[in-house]
Amino acid sequence: MSYSPLEILLDTTYLLPILGVDVLGVEKVLRVLKELYEQDRVILFYSPFSLLEAIGRIAKMPHEADRVKKGLSAIIESGFFKIALPSLDGYLGALINRVKGFRDLIDLLLYMTARDNGIRFLTKDEELIEFVRSVGEDTNVFLGEEELETMR
Repeated sequence: MSYSPLEILLDTTYLLPILGVDVLGVEKVLRVLKELYEQDRVILFYSPFSLLEAIGRIAKMPHEADRVKKGLSAIIESGFFKIALPSLDGYLGALINRVKGFRDLIDLLLYMTARDNGIRFLTKDEELIEFVRSVGEDTNVFLGEEELETMR
């Protein structure tokens, strides 16, 4: 029986530890992702918007430049992650939803990127999920940590 690996766009929260920033409560999820990746059951994606958001957060705190550089290399150059970008309609959709009242443009761009590429979006952002639901957008794009855990 063959299967296609699940394609997953990671929210910034899951990339921060790779860049040297401790994030409470993501260690288990990162272990599950690594395990599934090693079994060829997932393909992991990142967005340059997440890297922008991460660098913005890191710039506001003490950090080791070498650690950040190693993390960026692991994300961008290692082959472990693939890059995902929104379509032109995705950019416009993010703008439209920003005007409708959701404040975090990067989160909207990440959602649109996953939606446009037909991949799942792993996020803890309940506010984003509720907003997407409230405006009638596709919430099937979202992947919860509990759903990921059932793949083990």
